[in-house]
Amino acid sequence: MTAHALSRREALAYCGGGLAALAFAGVSGCRPGGGGGALIGKAAPEFSLADLKGNAIRLANLKGRVVFVNVWATWCEPCRQEMPAMQTLYTTLAGRDFEMLAVSSDQSKREVIERFVLANQLTFPVLLDPDLQVADRYRVTGYPETFVIDRNGTVVAHEIGPRHWDAPGSVAAFRKLIERGEWVGL
Repeated sequence: MTAHALSRREALAYCGGGLAALAFAGVSGCRPGGGGGALIGKAAPEFSLADLKGNAIRLANLKGRVVFVNVWATWCEPCRQEMPAMQTLYTTLAGRDFEMLAVSSDQSKREVIERFVLANQLTFPVLLDPDLQVADRYRVTGYPETFVIDRNGTVVAHEIGPRHWDAPGSVAAFRKLIERGEWVGL
């Protein structure tokens, strides 16, 4: 199987399996379109999506805040694993200076996502993106992928794969970005 034989949706799911899976399958690369890392230092691509309550959330309306954008899917095990740490980070930092947006790329019915959110007691905004608007604009190559956007609307970080977002170093990095506008990395 080659990368060009995969659809965009299949490539995202396939690439989410990691580089070892790609090498085993004989796929030579997993960064169509240059990958989201190319966005670092550039303006975050605009998007507007509905949350689970039907409210439209527009990225432009969050300018002036640090925004954590996580692109994920309910069927993605690494995504599921990092959700508790995301919830802890959100609970720790939520306020007028920080926002977390979990962009679901699920093609399933809304009820599947709602059940997942309820079962995991997630309180951060979950946005529905069945058309992969954000995945395309942010050049996502697998799940999960996270983009950190500073107060000016600039992408300062792109993290591929799950992270311990609630680790002390991670929380400290976000606090420094919120308080001083400096991203020191994770």
